[in-house]
Amino acid sequence: MRIYQFEHVQLAMPPGGEETATAFYEGLLGLPRVPKPPHLEVRGGCWFSNGDVALHLGVEADFRPARKAHPALLVDDLPALETTLQAGGADVYRDQPLDGFDRCYVDDPFGNRIELMEPA
Repeated sequence: MRIYQFEHVQLAMPPGGEETATAFYEGLLGLPRVPKPPHLEVRGGCWFSNGDVALHLGVEADFRPARKAHPALLVDDLPALETTLQAGGADVYRDQPLDGFDRCYVDDPFGNRIELMEPA
């Protein structure tokens, strides 16, 4: 038995943030919003997936952003994505280098940390 792949990663968001999430995750990061099953839709939140990567945002009434814990997304053309994010008003920031990757971080509109990595 082994773990071989993530099915999805879930982050939290405050109530009522679905359109803000869509503007960021779909509009800037390019992950299309996909429908939630009807029995889960009533809880709020939203799901995004491009077929390879699935990221879910679930509503937490007492929401606090994930500042240290974060998903790391592999991307191609990191400089172009950074430009898109900055043009969309997102703050992109760097940390210590990591061998084999060009990488940066961006906070989603709710303050959740997202790492973006491009293999060198």
